[in-house]
Amino acid sequence: MAKKTVAVGGVVLGTGTPAVQSMTKVKTSDAESCVAQIHRLEGAGCDIIRVSVLDEEDARAIAQIKDKIHIPLVADIHFSARLAVLAAEHGADKLRVNPGNLGGEKEVKLVADCVRAHKIPVRVGANTGSIEKVLYEKYGRSERALVESALMQAALFEKYGVSDIVLSVKASDVPLTVRAYREAARRSDHPLHIGVTEAGFGDSGLVKGAAGIGALLVDGIGDTVRVSLSDDPVKEVEAAHAILRACGLEQDFVEVISCPTCGRCEYDCAGLARRVSERVKEAKKPLKVAVMGCVVNGPGEARECDLGIAGGRDFCVIFQKGEENERVRTEDAEGAFFARLEKILQ
Repeated sequence: MAKKTVAVGGVVLGTGTPAVQSMTKVKTSDAESCVAQIHRLEGAGCDIIRVSVLDEEDARAIAQIKDKIHIPLVADIHFSARLAVLAAEHGADKLRVNPGNLGGEKEVKLVADCVRAHKIPVRVGANTGSIEKVLYEKYGRSERALVESALMQAALFEKYGVSDIVLSVKASDVPLTVRAYREAARRSDHPLHIGVTEAGFGDSGLVKGAAGIGALLVDGIGDTVRVSLSDDPVKEVEAAHAILRACGLEQDFVEVISCPTCGRCEYDCAGLARRVSERVKEAKKPLKVAVMGCVVNGPGEARECDLGIAGGRDFCVIFQKGEENERVRTEDAEGAFFARLEKILQ
C-alpha cells in the first residue's frame, strides 16, 4: 500500500484498507437521477462516487447532489481546466483529471491553485488511450509509457504545490495493467487507484477486473478500487467487495465454502449451498460456513469452519467449531443446518 495518505472527504486512502469506488452512469445535471443511483450504490457498499462533468450544468449540479448523498464525490474532468475549477467550487471532494488534455501548463497551474485553495486532492490518471505522443513514440503501448506519463503529470501538480495526489495507470489489457501498477508502486509513494479500464460486460468484464485487481491486492498494491463494467454500477461495487474478500482485505462477512460436486455427491449439496449463500449475503459477521458433498474432503473442510455440513445418501454430519455436533437423516439435514445457522447469525 501507499506510504502517503490522502483524504477524500471522510475517506482516507493509503491506510491499508482499499476504498471501493464506482461511477454514475446518468447525466450529472440530471441531479435527481444521479442522486437515486448514488443512493443505490451507497446501499451496496460504495465508499466514493465519481461523476462526469461535461459542461457547466454538470459542474453546478454537484452542489445539489452533495446535499443529498452520504459519501465523497469525485468530479471527472477532461479537456477543461475551467470546468475543473467550477466543479471544485461547487463542492467536489476530489478532481480526476488527465493533465495531458487540460491544454498546457498554464491550465494545470489553474487547477493546482484551485485544489490547494479548496484543500481537496486530485487523481492524475494515465490510460493507454491517452498516452502523450512523445512517450508513445519512445516506449510504445507499455507499462513504462503509462508510468512515465502519470509521474510526469503528477510532477506538474507538485511543481505548483499540490501534494495530495492519487495516481492511476490503467489499461484494458490485464497483464499490462498489472505490470504498470507494480512499476508505479515501486517508483511512487502516492496512493494508487487500481482497476482494469474498459473491462467489458458481464462475466468477461468481471473476470478481467478480478484477475487484474486481485493480482495487485495480493501484492499489497492498491488504495482504492473500481471494477469497470458496461453494466449497472451496483454490480461494480458488489464485485469489488467480492474481490477484497477473496484477497483477505474484508473480514466482516459470512464466507461460504462449498463443494464443486462430482459423481460422489449423493444429496443436493449445490442447492443447499445456494440457499445458504442467499441467506447470509447481507450478514455483517466474520464467519466461515462450509457446505460439502461427501466424505473425501467434506469433514476436513467442515471442521475448519464455524459451521459446516458434509453428507451422503443416508445421513449428514453437522460440525460446529471444529467438532462433530450432530448426525441427521439427509432429508432432515437442511432444516437442522439452517436452525444452527440462524442461532449463529443472531
